Amino acid sequence: MPTLDYVSIVRSVYGDRRALLAGAFASALAAGLSAYKAQSLALYLVALAFLGVGLIRYLNMRAFWKAAIESDDAEAAEHWEFRAVIGGGLVATVYGVWCLVAMVLVDDPYAELVATSLSIAAMVGVCARNFGLDRLVTIQTLLLVFPLSIGLMLGGDLYHPVLAGLLIVMLVSFRKLAADIRSILLSAVHGRVEASRLAGELDMAMSTMQHGLCMLDENGAVTVVNERAVRIFALLEITDLLGRPFAGILAELGADGRLPYSAVDRLIDMADKRASGKVLLCLPLGRYYEVTVSSRRERSVMLFEDISERIAAEERITFMARHDALTELPNRAYFSDLVVEDLKARRAVSGPTRTICLMIIDIDDFKHVNDTLGHIVGDQLLTEVALRLRKAVPPDAVLARLGGDEFVVYRRQIDSAGAAQREADRILAAFRAPFHLDGLTLSSDVSVGIVTSQSGDDDIDALMTKADLALYTAKGDGKGRSQIFHTQMDIDYHYRQRLKTDLREAVRTGSLTLAFQPLIDLETRRVVTCEALARWDHPDLGSIPPSTFIPLAEEIGLISDLTAWVLESATAQCSLWPGDVGVAINISARDFRGANMGWLVEQALLRSGLPAHRLEIEVTETAVIEEHDVALGVLRNLAAQGISIALDDFGTGYSSLSYLNALPFTKLKIDRSFVVDIGTNPRALRLLTNVARLGRDLNLTVVAEGVETQEQLNILVAHTRIQQVQGFLFSRPLPAHDIVELIAHFNAPPPPEAITRRHG
Repeated sequence: MPTLDYVSIVRSVYGDRRALLAGAFASALAAGLSAYKAQSLALYLVALAFLGVGLIRYLNMRAFWKAAIESDDAEAAEHWEFRAVIGGGLVATVYGVWCLVAMVLVDDPYAELVATSLSIAAMVGVCARNFGLDRLVTIQTLLLVFPLSIGLMLGGDLYHPVLAGLLIVMLVSFRKLAADIRSILLSAVHGRVEASRLAGELDMAMSTMQHGLCMLDENGAVTVVNERAVRIFALLEITDLLGRPFAGILAELGADGRLPYSAVDRLIDMADKRASGKVLLCLPLGRYYEVTVSSRRERSVMLFEDISERIAAEERITFMARHDALTELPNRAYFSDLVVEDLKARRAVSGPTRTICLMIIDIDDFKHVNDTLGHIVGDQLLTEVALRLRKAVPPDAVLARLGGDEFVVYRRQIDSAGAAQREADRILAAFRAPFHLDGLTLSSDVSVGIVTSQSGDDDIDALMTKADLALYTAKGDGKGRSQIFHTQMDIDYHYRQRLKTDLREAVRTGSLTLAFQPLIDLETRRVVTCEALARWDHPDLGSIPPSTFIPLAEEIGLISDLTAWVLESATAQCSLWPGDVGVAINISARDFRGANMGWLVEQALLRSGLPAHRLEIEVTETAVIEEHDVALGVLRNLAAQGISIALDDFGTGYSSLSYLNALPFTKLKIDRSFVVDIGTNPRALRLLTNVARLGRDLNLTVVAEGVETQEQLNILVAHTRIQQVQGFLFSRPLPAHDIVELIAHFNAPPPPEAITRRHG
């Protein structure tokens, strides 16, 4: 038996000491009366025995309650059970002796009746009081029934022994009765303990659960509510919930706007129909609760879960998915969604179509900022640009970052193209002031491409393409300006797209050709090198100038293939030329990035059999600056093989003298812009003279490009230390078969004394 049950049963034995004492006195009084009537000393002694045993048991009970044993003290309970057995055994013995004395020693029917009836009644009391302790019930029953049975068996007839036998049946039935009562009591105790435990757990669960809970009865009234639910409704100024119809509470909240009508109606409908589901509630102070309704057997339970943090997290995730992390502007995808939605709404409206405007804004020379000042400064600049754009565009404009250094503005309605131009001018004006970034003062302009549309058929892709074409034109016109799209731009765009496609095919099929322009040594007047120049004769469009298709090749990533072809073809042609005449080949910045330049040169020399000293590689200052580290390694390796390295178009880029010292240049080609005015501008001549002197002092071969007149040649010879010249005065770029004749003419002995006429 569990300790708790055992201790509880022992306590029940010591239940009511006053009733026990009263029973003892009543039994003593009955024994005394029968003794008086029968004038029996033995019965007087029985009466005294009742008083004595009753007093002893009373004192024992007082001692038990004074001891106050714990509910889990099984050892103490066993001690007090033993004392209860002693006390119960004594009183049962007195009852048994009483019956035996009355039947055997006293010849008085009244005494027999009183003794027997009270003893049987005492047995009932034993079962009622001591049912929990089987040992005590058994001992008391035996000690009482055994003397009583002896008295009956000595009655002298057949009937009394039969009655004595029936007493044994009564003993068994009393024990069974006690066991049944004990089982019922223990079951009730267990049920009460379990109910108490469940009630405690339910109370703890409701008081500690993180959600509010309301339970509705079959009439829709609130019957159970926890503390958190009380606090939730307190936010809505509802303080009394229990017993009130929940639908009435909701109706009150919806009537004065404390809860949205839609949520109130749905909750009322679910409560009335005993349905299940979820409803989102928005409470004051920006709190969000998800109400889960569960119904069963005409009752409903509503669980109020605070999902404010989850909503905030979801909103943050949505914001991050739709906005640029650096500037917090809408990103390309979200911008597209907004514009597409507006274009759909615009098409759905009948009547005149409103004019819309889209602008693409690009930061001029942003790559240079990243390359020279680092990406941290670049990110700071992007952030500041976003701030200025927010202030420059109208409040209802949609401003977004497309990526990199590009931003975009969408205007849902604008008066005219002129109004769009004025807004673009305000954007340009916002960038006139320099930026101050962590101690750096940086000036940065933007270019703006604009497109306006009254057509309902334009989609976002068409608008973006047109604005991008306008931006391309603005940058081509000098940057720091805006340009509105016009139809010719679209024509030019499709023309460029066709050229790109046809150029790929021309490179693939080898449809390009080479032309060569000689470089003349001023001292010997002989051809020393020929610069290889690619030419493209389009079958439909005619001759496409290099200034058009070379940038296209760079744009579509074809420049490295083109360079490889020029290397192969030019070295093969040069190997057929007489003497040591070399060939010069131009290399772009993209060639350093996209091709294994050293390997291409090595393969071209190997296939053509051309000596390395007859090959010259020309690079521009821009290529060296953009890919400095890669270019340095490649050019040094080429120079180590005996290949000449020329710096082309000197003076048109940054003209940093550090590059002349760091890179293995052997030749300096001065740009034609230095030569064109030397006949009329003394300042231009002095500049050219000093640049040539600088090259000679660095032990470089100095070349003047763009020599077109005899006057220019005479001035160069008379006033500068330039060693080689290149220009139309001597020859235009010639095809391969003509350049061989030109070389033979210039280099045939004896050399000509003067060369005054043009060739080609």
